[in-house]
Amino acid sequence: MKTIFCDIDGTLLFHHGRGLSGQFTYQAQILPGVIDKLNEWQASGFTIVLTTGRRESQRLQTEQQLKELGIFWDHMVMGLPNGERIVINDLKTGKKLHHLSDKKNRTARAICLERNSGVVGVEI
Repeated sequence: MKTIFCDIDGTLLFHHGRGLSGQFTYQAQILPGVIDKLNEWQASGFTIVLTTGRRESQRLQTEQQLKELGIFWDHMVMGLPNGERIVINDLKTGKKLHHLSDKKNRTARAICLERNSGVVGVEI
C-alpha cells in the first residue's frame, strides 16, 4: 500500500494568495485534473492524506468546502507552517538504495508542482 500526502491550496484548489482567510473569502476553484487523479489514486489503493496550513479551527469549513467540490480523502493534517515539508521514511528491511532513482526500494519521494497548475501530469 502507498500513501499520498497532498497539499490543498495551490495543489488541489486555486490558491488566492491572500493568507488563510482568502481561501474562504473567494469561491473555491478546483484545479485541473484533481478529481480524475483522486479517482485514479483511490482505484489504485492509495491512502490519501491531505495537508494544509489552514488552522485546525477551520477544519469544518475546509471539510465542507472539499466535499462540495467532490474531493475526498482518508486523513487531513492541518495547521502546518508554510515552509518546506520533509518526509523521512526507512528503507524496506534488507534492502539497499543504490541510487535515488532506484524506485523498487524507495519508500519516500517528493513531487513539487508549480502553484495552481493542478495535478494533470502527476504520475505515481
